[in-house]
Amino acid sequence: MLENLEKEFWFVVGSQDLYGEDALKQVHINAKNITHALNEQANLPYPIVLQETALTADGITKIMKEVNYNDKVAGVITWMHTFSPAKLWIRGTQLLQKPLLHLSTQVNQAIPWDTIDMDYMNLHQSAHGDREYGHINARLNKGNKVVIGYYEDPHVQAQIRDWMDAAVAYGEGFNIKVARFGDNMRDVAVTDGDKIEAQIKLGWTVDYYGIGDLVDVVNHVSEEAVAELFNQYKDLYDFDYGDYDTRVWEDAVKVQARYEIALKEFLDSRGYTAFTTNFQDLHGMKQLPGLAVQRLMGQGYGFAGEGDWKTAALSRQLKIMSHNQTTGFMEDYTYELTPGQEAILQSHMLEVDPTLASNKPKIVVKPLSIGDREDPARLVFDGKAGDGVVVSLADFGTHFKLLVNEVEAFEPSVAAPNLPVARVLWKVKPNFHDGVKAWIEAGGGHHTAVSLSLTTDQILSWARMVDLEVALIK
Repeated sequence: MLENLEKEFWFVVGSQDLYGEDALKQVHINAKNITHALNEQANLPYPIVLQETALTADGITKIMKEVNYNDKVAGVITWMHTFSPAKLWIRGTQLLQKPLLHLSTQVNQAIPWDTIDMDYMNLHQSAHGDREYGHINARLNKGNKVVIGYYEDPHVQAQIRDWMDAAVAYGEGFNIKVARFGDNMRDVAVTDGDKIEAQIKLGWTVDYYGIGDLVDVVNHVSEEAVAELFNQYKDLYDFDYGDYDTRVWEDAVKVQARYEIALKEFLDSRGYTAFTTNFQDLHGMKQLPGLAVQRLMGQGYGFAGEGDWKTAALSRQLKIMSHNQTTGFMEDYTYELTPGQEAILQSHMLEVDPTLASNKPKIVVKPLSIGDREDPARLVFDGKAGDGVVVSLADFGTHFKLLVNEVEAFEPSVAAPNLPVARVLWKVKPNFHDGVKAWIEAGGGHHTAVSLSLTTDQILSWARMVDLEVALIK
């Protein structure tokens, strides 16, 4: 479901014609060499395509207009090889509607002291041009990324690589569509919000469907399709029958297989990339979707429970950014408060994302104390270890706020034989008391999207692109 996107980034090099044609030819040669080196050496997720050298306001404006209307172009990388008067960039930069990265580099790593003269100085004015160009971007409040250093430096290349993923996710945010099956959980504050403002600011479309719309699709799924998917489950997961009769257990799992097929058909046929469910709205459903939801999250769909459309869209946003690697919906549940071992147990009543699994998941069927339906099937596993970032989007009425907390996830060392759901454990930074306190005081919700693949810098890059207030806890 998470497709390999055919995107590219345009490389626009700034200069001017004060030093003659020979200088401009050298600028173009140097720009070609840097473009080639980045494409060949940097392991970029998307190619860089060099454009004509930017010399005039009209030329720059023309390039930026083409960027806006070329769906293949995900963003612009600029480099001020020589001094480029910033007034030339004003109109084009004002018009630019896609992410912008200012690469502050130069063609030579070291100054050639034995040969340096004024011709060299005039041709290699990146330090000069960077300040001029950076000033106008700051004044225009473009929220652009600045990467500084030699272009062959692995750290510089990593920053470009990470920003590309954030930039593509920004563009794909305008294609995120959330289907809400039922409304928000009654009486809950943090899951609600302004859907119109979210579409204006973030690009997300959020639509409501009555649960009967989904039930109608569920009722038309064939027995053959259910049997085929059930057989796939046999190959992928361990089956834990517990105390259930074999037929009763397998019938319960097949209900979830039917839900998975129906949900996927419903979402794909209508162009939705994320969805929510609500255990208070299950009329016509035998179970709350659990295994079905986990399977779809594993394929790249965004999801959140209890009608939380903000977190569903946010999890989809991060899945795009991370290429669906160890990223998904999560919820705070229980604290570990033993001194020196403080941590938070993360889980959900059913729907924990299997991209976070450290071991082979098993399918279990257990009662669910809420929802008043039959015992649902779900995947149970332990979460992976690693450094990660947890994000939540809060609506304060006047504006959205993005909460970002760095965490250290670790694999559980103690079994929990009576816990019938997947579990993820992490320690918050800078420490448990300060981290949790800062999250609560900033108004963060209990639903989050977590990634052990993305960096804080990538999240902040995206937040700048969409002009979100950020509460950073690290």
